[in-house]
Amino acid sequence: QAQLVESGGGLVQPGGSLRLSCAASGSIYSIYAMNWYRQAPGKQRELVAAITSGGSTNYADSVKGRFTISRDNAKNTVYLQMNSLKPEDTAVYYCNADLWAKDGRGHYWGQGTQVTVSS
Repeated sequence: QAQLVESGGGLVQPGGSLRLSCAASGSIYSIYAMNWYRQAPGKQRELVAAITSGGSTNYADSVKGRFTISRDNAKNTVYLQMNSLKPEDTAVYYCNADLWAKDGRGHYWGQGTQVTVSS
């Protein structure tokens, strides 16, 4: 069974940077889109950034120009470089992947990593 594990969250001051990583492991045949979502307290989960297997990217308007999504297909890993962080970026960030594994194709989620932007 496939598993996604995020890392890299933490506390950062406004204007600072963080880099999130998400590694997929298990009996994986192919990984298609890989995405980052976030959920702030009292709000719905929202799509932050997405990247296809070919490297095409898409961003939420709120993070364009500040966040960069990338992936290393050899390592089954997706990254989210977050710059110029704002307090409103505070949320739990979740990795999501559309992948084909031994037990079938589907969307898999990581456990989430907390990002807090505060002075």
